[in-house]
Amino acid sequence: MSKSNSLFQKELVGRAIKDAFRKLDPRLVAKNPVMFVVLVGSVVTSYFFIRDLVTGSSNALFTGQLTLWLWFTVLFANFAEAMAEGRGKAQADSLRKARTTMTARRLRGSDEERVAAPELIKGDLVVCEPGDYIPADGEVIEGIASVDESAITGESAPVIRESGGDRSAVTGGTKVLSDRIVVRVTQDPGNSFLDRMISLVEGAQRQKTPNEIALSILLSGLTLVFLIATVTLLPFAQYAVNQAGKGMTPTVPVLAALLVCLIPTTIGGLLSAIGIAGMDRVMQRNVLAMSGRAVEAAGDVSTLLLDKTGTITLGNRQASAFHPAPGISEHDLAEAAQLSSLADETPEGRSIVVLAKEKFNIREHDLESMHAEFVPFTAQTRMSGVDYDGRHVRKGATESIRRFVEEQGGTFPKEVAEIAERVSKEGSTPLVVADGKRVLGVVQLKDIVKGGMKQRFAQMREMGIKTVMITGDNPLTAAAIAAEAGVDDFIAEATPEQKLAYIRGEQTGGRLVAMTGDGTNDAPALAQADVGVAMNTGTQAAKEAGNMVDLDSNPTKLIEVVEIGKQLLMTRGALTTFSIANDVAKYFAIIPAMFIVTYPELGRINFLSNPKSAVLAAVIFNALIIIALIPLALRGVAYRPMNAAKVLRRNLLLYGVVGVIIPFPFIWLIDKILVLLRLA
Repeated sequence: MSKSNSLFQKELVGRAIKDAFRKLDPRLVAKNPVMFVVLVGSVVTSYFFIRDLVTGSSNALFTGQLTLWLWFTVLFANFAEAMAEGRGKAQADSLRKARTTMTARRLRGSDEERVAAPELIKGDLVVCEPGDYIPADGEVIEGIASVDESAITGESAPVIRESGGDRSAVTGGTKVLSDRIVVRVTQDPGNSFLDRMISLVEGAQRQKTPNEIALSILLSGLTLVFLIATVTLLPFAQYAVNQAGKGMTPTVPVLAALLVCLIPTTIGGLLSAIGIAGMDRVMQRNVLAMSGRAVEAAGDVSTLLLDKTGTITLGNRQASAFHPAPGISEHDLAEAAQLSSLADETPEGRSIVVLAKEKFNIREHDLESMHAEFVPFTAQTRMSGVDYDGRHVRKGATESIRRFVEEQGGTFPKEVAEIAERVSKEGSTPLVVADGKRVLGVVQLKDIVKGGMKQRFAQMREMGIKTVMITGDNPLTAAAIAAEAGVDDFIAEATPEQKLAYIRGEQTGGRLVAMTGDGTNDAPALAQADVGVAMNTGTQAAKEAGNMVDLDSNPTKLIEVVEIGKQLLMTRGALTTFSIANDVAKYFAIIPAMFIVTYPELGRINFLSNPKSAVLAAVIFNALIIIALIPLALRGVAYRPMNAAKVLRRNLLLYGVVGVIIPFPFIWLIDKILVLLRLA
């Protein structure tokens, strides 16, 4: 996918200009009440412009300019929406390239047959080998392979897909790089994940969010108020002229232009673009949002549920210290721990070897020359080690080593049990090392909390968001990690039922909840959460349960998604404040100039040349400000973690004050240019 941050790429602008004219269809404009009023005003002034041309009226030039700029106002609003949609369409075009016509090797018993990918149905088994494209969404049921998912995620690094567990899901259109796998088709090709992505990024299924609907109702109400005010202005002006015996009555085109200037056209023209851009910003981070509602809900989240491993911690425990038993030197413990880990390729095993080298410069032994036999770790024994020269060196869980030592005729020292308990209370994992019936001590494996996590959680707390860590660790270990990371709460030894119950409890209290997950056991909680971010490497059940899919399978994205949701709401609030403040300023700029002849006292606050130049200058400013704010609508306001009260205060002080001030100098400048060019 394109990662470009350039807003005005030549291809996007060209497509957006064409779409802006296509969106003049009244059926499309009617979805936005504010811009529909502007469209009706444009049609009305067009009629009067044609009439003035036919009759040779002196007002033709003025009416023509009003008409032109009113049409520009509608087109600029359409252009803003089309620019927001254009980035999604560009992404959809790149995704279509991945949806190539391909054949599949379908299994029928022990035989294979080649069929076109569209002929596959849910439940079919297909074989994929190096160089083959996976023909449909599915689940690996046999084998393990390296898969290139760059066509989907934009990332070049291949990923491992294997049968069983939570990394068995594969996506149609991705390419197998090594080994052989058998895939069970889980989606009909016509309704594949890739097809749904294309549909979603094009915006075909985008619906207005509750916040957007509420704001539309507010803007419609304001529009109705100003419509009534503008309509009643005509009889009021006629009465005022009759009483004063001087002045002029505003024409219908002037009233139409005045209405457009007073209603909240700025936010009305940018509202849809802001919502679409929010989804696009999520997509730029390789997160597929199933709806704008999910992005907006992320902005209102008050509780975050995060996995410990891979999200809060680095995911791989690292050896951090050797704690020898009484009478055993730390060097001897380190040497035995290293021996038991030489053939252990896990990150934990390699970290023990590295720590022994760093602390005691113990060099690796050649197991082959020692005729050593490696004992692999199993879920049943919960320990691993090595046998050589009559020695039986083991490392593993406390209880496992206790049983091993007692079977060898030894006893488990009370001091070592106390060391293991202390290590657990510190939030680390104890690995006990034994040589036959002798217990040598404890290796401390520490979960490394990612840098900056405590600060990020503090920012969340400042925003009023409660952070909850989910882990399968025992309560002691979970409590220690939670304290180090700075989360507000934790769920230890978590089960699917506990996660679900916790989410429902929070929602019952009126709070919105977000969580991340990748396994089938996470599906119920993902479905229940207001924002459920499923990992792309996860199971099909998890991806179908969530309302977002993280294509990079990076659990920390959940924090970014919440920030984007907050930014979306902040942008909408900021531009709404700016738009309403603009309307107030335009009102005080236009009205004095329009009625100065009838009421000379208004000359004290009038700074414009004449009624025609005042109205025309305001209409031109009204159209140009939409174009000027498109970059802000698409990129969003600068995000800063803060609570709702601070956001409101910031919007009023910054966008409210600026929104009131900016129109005056620009309308004055446009007015002077119009008079200088004799256009008004």
